Amino acid sequence: MRYAVVIEKADGNYSAYVPDLPGCVATGQTPEEVNTNIRDAIRFHLDGLREDGLPIPQPEALCDYVDA
Repeated sequence: MRYAVVIEKADGNYSAYVPDLPGCVATGQTPEEVNTNIRDAIRFHLDGLREDGLPIPQPEALCDYVDA
């Protein structure tokens, strides 16, 4: 599955979250590190849902850029 991920610059690092997986978050010192960490977080999150017998949310969030 392919989930949308939002990466934001924070004070001194980057943070990421997955809109379709509430509570699935990660941080990193660089965009590359947070990208790796959020991939791991998604896998961990999905494994937890499976172990608990909960449904896996389908990716529904859309991403786009808008020129202003």
